[in-house]
Amino acid sequence: MEKAKKLRTLFAKKKLTKIVGAHNGLSAKLVERAGFDGVWASGLEISASYGIPDASLISMYQFLEAARSMNEVIDIPIVADCDTGYGNAMNVMYMVKRYEQAGIAAVSIEEKKFPKDNSLLAAGRQELLRVEEFEGKIEAAKAAQKSSDFMVIARVEALIAGWGQEEAQMRAHRYAEAGADAILIHSKSSEPEEIIEFVSNWDLEVPLVLVPTNYPGLREKEIEALGKVKMVVYANHGMRAAIKAMETIFAKIKSDGGIYDIADMIDPVSHVFEIQGVPRMKDMERKFLK
Repeated sequence: MEKAKKLRTLFAKKKLTKIVGAHNGLSAKLVERAGFDGVWASGLEISASYGIPDASLISMYQFLEAARSMNEVIDIPIVADCDTGYGNAMNVMYMVKRYEQAGIAAVSIEEKKFPKDNSLLAAGRQELLRVEEFEGKIEAAKAAQKSSDFMVIARVEALIAGWGQEEAQMRAHRYAEAGADAILIHSKSSEPEEIIEFVSNWDLEVPLVLVPTNYPGLREKEIEALGKVKMVVYANHGMRAAIKAMETIFAKIKSDGGIYDIADMIDPVSHVFEIQGVPRMKDMERKFLK
């Protein structure tokens, strides 16, 4: 569990660990090459890569294989977005076993009922479990892990569900006491005030994780100044950038009736080869093919 140890070290020694969403080996490599600390194996991105909603429609093994494919080609740790844990506490124990065996550094599970809607979906169905049931999931996850370095992050959705600060604090405290290694406090507000209020009132040593997708005005230096947040997740921006770029280039090819005027808008194939590791493969061929 070298990467789990690496993530633990980042939490212990770095003021703010910064990770970015990905959904396959290529996007994970680009996150690493950009210099970030880790990869968020994004449930939204992985679901979107299948062309389907982020609504618990694909299986644990499909999410796991996506995370595994990323982990095999990068050296930075992966935090896997595992939605609701794919079932009850027994499913969570099985999930932790498999993700840990795959070399994933941490899993994040959320307190919603299965099946879930994406947290940022307008008029989405944001139904939360009883606190006791989710406590059991956290306890089960911690009981299932083999390495003490593996991390279980409890994702609190009370603000997403509109249940208020008091409920969010109560739930976060209960999950921390159940053994969660960090608390991801989520918000869909377009302004950071409710997150700042939550962080300001947090009084436990368990670190916090933020996902500022909907409140992008909260910058890293401001997050660091809050003093209790140890990780920020830029959850889906690579995928959204790729969608925009592909839609633009496909539209141009269609309108132009060909590809004669797009060279300046796309990367050369040689860059793709370089990211794939083709030069190293060719070095190995020269060494070992006899």
